Amino acid sequence: MGAIDVWSQMTTERMAKAPWLETLLRWTDQSGDPLIPSTESTLQAMDAAGVDISLLSAWHGPQGSLISNEEVSDQVDSAPDRFRGLATVELTNPMQAVRDIRQWVDGKKFVGVRVVPWLWDLPPNDRRYYPVYAACVDLDVPFCTQIGHTGPLLRSETGRPIPYLEDVLLDFPELVVVAGHVGFPWIDELISLTIKFPNFHVDTSAYAVHRLPTDFVNFMKGMGSRRVMFGTNWPMLSPTQCLKELNQLDLTPEQQNAFLFGNARRIFKL
Repeated sequence: MGAIDVWSQMTTERMAKAPWLETLLRWTDQSGDPLIPSTESTLQAMDAAGVDISLLSAWHGPQGSLISNEEVSDQVDSAPDRFRGLATVELTNPMQAVRDIRQWVDGKKFVGVRVVPWLWDLPPNDRRYYPVYAACVDLDVPFCTQIGHTGPLLRSETGRPIPYLEDVLLDFPELVVVAGHVGFPWIDELISLTIKFPNFHVDTSAYAVHRLPTDFVNFMKGMGSRRVMFGTNWPMLSPTQCLKELNQLDLTPEQQNAFLFGNARRIFKL
């Protein structure tokens, strides 16, 4: 089986014009025209690294839609065997958020919900998220989010696992959470949540695997072997960039398969 990329997006012109994107591109050593990938360029990048399926994320922030659920639906339709969608919501309109999740998330085409806390400057234990969590539990789909420091020049505090995500996991023990971007510099907090909460998972998006923190790699080889999933943050990083030194991790075949596709297939029911 090929890999599954659990964090990617096909950025729109609106998102490409976001003021924080420039700092993110600098963080990933990219310059020139803003990245607006097509279906063709995304599939080429996936094929080059042996990625079978990418989960394409919608984005919404305080200033409005950056990648709408409708646009992600069209993107998935452009290659339905290769793409799945992650819906997003308008946090400050909780009932519409619930309606949007019920409209879009069917567990097949859209397989989860993603909200990026730093974009809202609201930690995940803010009351405005709670209807979203209830809807995810009701539909039995994962809630995807971001942990750790931010590439854009915005506050990182919203990505701290404890106490923010811990509060959520305590209040919603049935909620499956997939936290992206590794969680550095709070790796110990990440590991602590993994021990405590069986429904808590993490992905390696925004990192080439040879740049993963040592403590995180050790976690992948131990209790994290069934909790860690592969992600890129495409188009900011390509699958080839992320995986080119995978062998340096010295994972066993079982650990590598779980990381590349096994855990994602199980958690997202692909």
